[in-house]
Amino acid sequence: MPAFPFELVSPEKVVFSGDVEAVVIPGVEGEFTVLKDHAPTLALLKPGILEFDASPTQKTKLFVRGGFAQVAPEGLTILAEQTIALEELDAAKIDADLKDAEEDVADAKSDEARRIATERRDQLSELKAVLKL
Repeated sequence: MPAFPFELVSPEKVVFSGDVEAVVIPGVEGEFTVLKDHAPTLALLKPGILEFDASPTQKTKLFVRGGFAQVAPEGLTILAEQTIALEELDAAKIDADLKDAEEDVADAKSDEARRIATERRDQLSELKAVLKL
């Protein structure tokens, strides 16, 4: 399968930059696959699993929490709010973190503390739902 340039960027770093054969993207309007010579597209991402083939033997799967995907003649660029490698995720830890976040929401003393705790709880809930834990 022919390869094309792909760059995945999060606020902290360039997660991946190189040639890939295919990228499966969790778009808000549905999951779609980008191959070489894909039509130009701009899409919003929803929390979900992003998959790409860096080589015929290397498939990478990451959780992405929102962002944008742009397909152009030069290749594919994804700007993701957050990325986490699936092998770094632990169901028991996510459950414990979610419980802690729910307690933080209940114990919040200020609106700002409640907002931060609620955002963290919602992020963990999205992650758990996507991974079907």
